Amino acid sequence: MTENEIATIVIGYAIEVHKALGPGLLEKAYQECLFFKLKKEGFEVEKEKPMPLMYEEVKLDCGYRVDLLVEKKLVIEIKSVETLNDVHLAQTLTYLKLGDYKLGLLMNFNVVLLKQGIKRVINGSL
Repeated sequence: MTENEIATIVIGYAIEVHKALGPGLLEKAYQECLFFKLKKEGFEVEKEKPMPLMYEEVKLDCGYRVDLLVEKKLVIEIKSVETLNDVHLAQTLTYLKLGDYKLGLLMNFNVVLLKQGIKRVINGSL
């Protein structure tokens, strides 16, 4: 499956999770539920995947962690905030660049309709 195909399916499952839980919970609750749903549906998912930083040919562990990595292709960054801002977008783009991934989904679950809280983040051309 392509990154776009995976993203379409993941968005559907994220909407299911959001409908079941509603807005206002901690990010960890949404992360755990989406992780569970994706695993249940047969996806390869890594949770809290470490993202080391390469500096002068040395791999440094700076504490960066991707919330969810689906099929080793799609980065999912989960938020539960009043409003997404530029730093959230920059964080997701940083994860894409560090891992050399093409597509990420920045998802804010603290909204009435989840589709209003999803931003596609692209690293290069897709």
